[in-house]
Amino acid sequence: MYGLSPDLAVTAHGPIRLVELNRPDQLNSASEGMHTALAEVWDRIAADSGARAVVLTGRGRAFSAGGNFEVMTRVQRDAAFRDQNVNEARRIVTGMVRCPLPVVAAVNGPAVGLGCSLALLSDLVLIAEGAHLADPHVQVGLVAGDGGALVLPLIVGLARAKELLFLGRKVDAEDAVRLGLANSVVPKDAVLEEAMKFARRLAELPVQALRDTKRAVNLHLEQAMSGVQEAALLAERESMHSRDHVEIVQKLLSKG
Repeated sequence: MYGLSPDLAVTAHGPIRLVELNRPDQLNSASEGMHTALAEVWDRIAADSGARAVVLTGRGRAFSAGGNFEVMTRVQRDAAFRDQNVNEARRIVTGMVRCPLPVVAAVNGPAVGLGCSLALLSDLVLIAEGAHLADPHVQVGLVAGDGGALVLPLIVGLARAKELLFLGRKVDAEDAVRLGLANSVVPKDAVLEEAMKFARRLAELPVQALRDTKRAVNLHLEQAMSGVQEAALLAERESMHSRDHVEIVQKLLSKG
């Protein structure tokens, strides 16, 4: 649907658009095609007159492991591709914040790095038992520019956001709800079904009232974007070819 990369599968279920990260054998780490599709899909959904709500999930046992080493290595060496990657990251964040439809994340497994950002930028988050959230950008020598620095302080406050971003600590499902990073914990085999039920409830609400309420609430994120997001993305772009990041990725590749 929408003519996007098959690494991001989009299907219509009545008024619901199910968006699935579709690289299950790679734990839904973001290929070049998936990253580009994530930058484009939100405008396509916004223009879809039959759509009323979105469910975002990952196929297989992970929500998303975040970036993958093939893309990271190319980003390190190719300045034009690095700029493309950062521009797409900007479009992913702004696209999710400004998407008029409510987005329900069904976090069916680990949501790491970009995967964590995708979950936290959603409007409602259902997380499976045994799943976790983590943003380990700093651990691999990157600035947490594609969502974490923007949204985490608004949810958990500065001190806890710094702890999570500096240390890349895993947040399990129960702690995610306690900290306000997720709405509820759901049995793993029921998380997508429950998210679809939630989306159907949202799809039945008065359209304009729901969309304008989302837009009003997300003005908090818009204000943060105007002061935080661009600086964070530009800093991440520089860290993408830093010595620390290059050396860490090389070490991780040698272990694989």
